[in-house]
Amino acid sequence: MALNLDDIKRIAHLARIEVSDHEAQETLHKLSGILGLIEQMQAVDTTGITPMSHSQDVTQRLREDVVTKTNQRELFQSIAPATQDGLYLVPKVIE
Repeated sequence: MALNLDDIKRIAHLARIEVSDHEAQETLHKLSGILGLIEQMQAVDTTGITPMSHSQDVTQRLREDVVTKTNQRELFQSIAPATQDGLYLVPKVIE
């Protein structure tokens, strides 16, 4: 995909970015380089290559899912001013 200076200025206008002619020319050069690199990568034959999510074949060490703390809800709610059905009751602040 080839870009020209008018494309850059139109994109800048749509993004509400003011660019000078010099900045537009520099941006055109940079974007053309990026698009050229993308075209080169798309030209590579990748048939038969399995897609992967990471460049190295690593797995994360997992630990057993073990409960380490006991349920202390009754203890915590015993000092609350008001509770009902295991929930804390608070004053209404929005009418």
